[in-house]
Amino acid sequence: MSMQRRDLLKLGGMGLAQVVMARLPLFAQTDSVASPAKADYTLRIAPVTVELDRSHILSTIGYNGSAPGPVLRMREGKPVTVEVINETDSPEFVHWHGMFVPAELDGTEEEGAPAVPPHGRRRFEFTPGPAGSRWYHSHAMAMDNLHKGSYTGQFGFVYVEAGNDPGQYDQELFLALRDWEPFFTSVMEDDDDDTHNGPLLEKPTTLNTDPDGLEVGSMTYSINDKALGSGEPIRVREGQRLLIHFLNASAIENRRIALAGHKMKVIAMDGNPVPSPQMLDSIFVGAGERIDIVIEMNQPGVWILGSTEKPIRESGLGVIVEYAGQHRQPLWIDPPRAPWDYTIFGTSTSSSQAPQQTIEMIFEKIPRGYGKFNSWMINGKPYPHEGEFVFQQGTRYRLVMRNRTDDAHPMHLHRHLWELAEINGKKTAGVLKDTVVVPYYGRTTVDFTADQPGLSLFHCHIQQHMDYGFKGLFVTRSS
Repeated sequence: MSMQRRDLLKLGGMGLAQVVMARLPLFAQTDSVASPAKADYTLRIAPVTVELDRSHILSTIGYNGSAPGPVLRMREGKPVTVEVINETDSPEFVHWHGMFVPAELDGTEEEGAPAVPPHGRRRFEFTPGPAGSRWYHSHAMAMDNLHKGSYTGQFGFVYVEAGNDPGQYDQELFLALRDWEPFFTSVMEDDDDDTHNGPLLEKPTTLNTDPDGLEVGSMTYSINDKALGSGEPIRVREGQRLLIHFLNASAIENRRIALAGHKMKVIAMDGNPVPSPQMLDSIFVGAGERIDIVIEMNQPGVWILGSTEKPIRESGLGVIVEYAGQHRQPLWIDPPRAPWDYTIFGTSTSSSQAPQQTIEMIFEKIPRGYGKFNSWMINGKPYPHEGEFVFQQGTRYRLVMRNRTDDAHPMHLHRHLWELAEINGKKTAGVLKDTVVVPYYGRTTVDFTADQPGLSLFHCHIQQHMDYGFKGLFVTRSS
């Protein structure tokens, strides 16, 4: 982190959790360890309490005594060591989402990464990259246990510095969108899923009318560790420029977010600069996605930054933004509703080589395929797929994801970036991501180069969908 950027941070304008995050040194050692040399970072997995507001304190599992865990700033290309200490009774996995790390360090059982044993520890060494907004989180299977995996508070930002950012911002904020206290429900309302109005290119002519199994819902929300109206507001001054790194750390849902009275300039997605930055009234963030925005603070007042859906916002998914010298009730104004369109951030032609092979992937749901729960299939079967997805290292592939279900799925490929090629028939190029929301009854096409040898997990980032079959294992082999 450059001194220029550090000096520009106005710590007085952040909530308590944001202040703690911003004060972390570039290589934060949070605890002494027994290893021969001190690790650059230590992550301690243990029970924590989260005070969403004065009347609502919950218990979960987190990192280093908090949820979210600390922001870890790393330097691209500079090797680091991370000591993970597990003080719980269950094996744990720490996944480095969006990072190019060897499969055995990627933190998933499917890729062969070792678990951090109960009341044990493991040390990991890797070289951070690519630059940009990444994150770390538990990748443990949860199944019907809503107190494991990404239902817990085991998540946090990683920001990989490239060393070439001039830091022309007055504040830099890391804001994680989060739901808490999950429960099983037979009624799921995708209020934030605005893909229902798309062309429905993949909707089957005959629908399965069997009753759905139980899904996971929530009625408790926060941004970082505070519900709307609790904790300190984000304090700003007129004329400031804010850089906000958003993360949807939900295990359950995609979200739409706005800052009332202001426009947001989207400059990066999943940590990667977009070819065509856009000024928008709101943004749509799939589970697991990150979006970086710049906001010009030019509308003095007291405003709400939060979910565009009133019940979700009023249940906690928001934070107050307060201009200096302004003392009034926080104001919310519904932004204009426009469909989310990844393609506006791209270009007309790709600078990458054309794909050499196309892989078709059909997504389907079997209601109550796992008893009380739905099962999810790729190409007619749930995980595992017995070596079905085998790739040659260095070859460029096209994945055509055909979503024949009534959910919008945030699909994530480990250890790679893909380039968006088409969303529901609309072509684009140049947008690099590791997670993309495949629309409700829609189609998404991406291109990627199989440049990371070994195993790479591909899955829906909704925890329950992944646990009940919605994943596949890619195998990249050298020629």
